[in-house]
Amino acid sequence: MPKKIAFIGAGSFGFTRGLVNDILTFPAFADCTLALMDIDPKKLDFITRAVQKIVASSGLPINIISTLSREEALEGADGVVCTILCGEVDVWRRDLEIPAAFGVESSVGDTRGPMGIFRFLRTAPVMLDICADIARLCPQAIFLNYTNPMAMLCRIMQGQFPQLTISGLCHSVQGTAEMLAGWIDADIKDITYTCAGLNHQAFYLDFKHKGQDAYPALKAAMEKPEIFDTERIRIDMCRALDYFVTESSIHSSEYVPWIRKTAALSDYYFPERHTGGYGKTLSIVDGYLSREDSWEQTTRDYLDGDIQLQPRGHEYAAYIFDAVFGAKGLYTFNGNVRNFDIIDNLPYGACVEVPCLASPKGIETQRVGSLPPQLALLCSINAQIEEMAVEASLTGDPRLIYQAICYDPLTSAVLGLDEIKDMTNQLFAASAEFLPQFGCKKV
Repeated sequence: MPKKIAFIGAGSFGFTRGLVNDILTFPAFADCTLALMDIDPKKLDFITRAVQKIVASSGLPINIISTLSREEALEGADGVVCTILCGEVDVWRRDLEIPAAFGVESSVGDTRGPMGIFRFLRTAPVMLDICADIARLCPQAIFLNYTNPMAMLCRIMQGQFPQLTISGLCHSVQGTAEMLAGWIDADIKDITYTCAGLNHQAFYLDFKHKGQDAYPALKAAMEKPEIFDTERIRIDMCRALDYFVTESSIHSSEYVPWIRKTAALSDYYFPERHTGGYGKTLSIVDGYLSREDSWEQTTRDYLDGDIQLQPRGHEYAAYIFDAVFGAKGLYTFNGNVRNFDIIDNLPYGACVEVPCLASPKGIETQRVGSLPPQLALLCSINAQIEEMAVEASLTGDPRLIYQAICYDPLTSAVLGLDEIKDMTNQLFAASAEFLPQFGCKKV
């Protein structure tokens, strides 16, 4: 039977285009239905026109549904992809600006720390509503989430809807592996690795080239100035912890206590930050604001161009759908799932990013065992903070959010307890209309 793939938050123009393109490169989906859903009519219209052109260039008999109704998109779906963002920049910018005023500076702030926690608190109710619709309308669907903060959102969805097949996907694992392969002049096809930890904080426990340990070659490459200067943070972390982390330096700097704790350290690791370059505080806010007046014209220019089906990319989603519904083969990827006897020295039940196997059976997790203790310590702190945030979201306990933020590695490196309390209260006040379960209480 033809398969139906639903895109929730399809107006995420870049993501949806790429994922649709990848799906159409698999023969199993040559006659599928693509259901595009968004709450913004203009963005929905733009992505629908883009998908129509991609489909036309493929010559495939694809059925396209374009709808503002989540129910219509999800009805009978075999696969669901979520790429939503709750609120425009005027809402979530406060997650970054308030901590920055206290000295807790971030460039992106979409994953953890006070910035990620408050993005999570606003987004979680919407994600749970999506899960409730999936449970009612397509309970057998494979639900793949790309929305951040990945770990906390996956954890709360998987905890509240254990009957659903939910995995969170990120491109940092395979993207970083390709980067590292380039450092040692290796073809990525000759690289194998085991990678595990948390989303945005997973580590390559082994990294092999043609079956041989490639870490000695990687560490030699890290000594080259032209390589070190592109990844100062992750390379220094590898020198200290012995393993390379998946997420970019700009992200990784927000999850550890060692990088952004003083202006001198920030200047060393981000020498361009004062001129608007890499690592500038609030750079994601600047980026969104700079596109507010131009994104429509940029999109129209794209739609007026020659749109053709492109070679398959490296995002996991289409490969997973093909392994489950199409080729009847096996596909290994890193997914975000609950830690039920997967990593021994991380909290049981927390959300971890680990090797998974997609097949006609669905999605199965692969046991890792124990992380090296220096990695487990860092990941465990962040995993336990995320567990506290999830519990607070469900119970409406603002004090638990304050206590979680007290342990955030970056925040605790910069602020004292009373400052953290003041910052947390300001963050609650700024998002009070989106967090009714907390009753606007102070911590």
